[in-house]
Amino acid sequence: MRDLRRRLPHQYPAGKWLFVTWHLHGSLPHAKYPPPHKLSSGAAFVWLDRYLDSTPTGPRYLAQEQVARAVVASLRRGVRLGHYELGAYAILANHVHVLLLPKISPSRLLQSLKGSSARQANLILGRTGETFWQAEFYDHWVRDESEWQRIAAYIEENPVKAGLVQRAPDYRWSSAGAGSESAETSLGAADTSVCATA
Repeated sequence: MRDLRRRLPHQYPAGKWLFVTWHLHGSLPHAKYPPPHKLSSGAAFVWLDRYLDSTPTGPRYLAQEQVARAVVASLRRGVRLGHYELGAYAILANHVHVLLLPKISPSRLLQSLKGSSARQANLILGRTGETFWQAEFYDHWVRDESEWQRIAAYIEENPVKAGLVQRAPDYRWSSAGAGSESAETSLGAADTSVCATA
């Protein structure tokens, strides 16, 4: 088991699915994180996700259809390159949740995935030389099938909990709604319908 350290340890046992969440640079002010009270890593993640789902401030580039489409294309590109198998995913206004089975080093695949999606997004947004993603990310290796199912459901229900859609299949920027390109509700709804995750 490799143990890579930044601010948090990232442990990657071979052959295990990973639940990974990363967010836009500047979407979580340094003064807000870590939370003021001591939390387990799981509780800190829930706090982070609720904050990102409910904050009306900070960058929300992923709410733009072209940018969300570029992130989905980057996710699918990683599968075609053989970097990972893709399970559930959801692209929210300021963060991304992914469940994947690495076929190469997780740190290498995340560098590739985040790097290619950042380049494409910055091109779309007309930004040059600006940081797109926050360097740090949350990850958790999945222990068994029942945990995989719980995490996949959590990811696909996240747009519902964030108040973006009524039903998970209606959200086009997730694995639950990936087949419904004609879905009327998208990330743009986040600008008018922001609610806290319950």
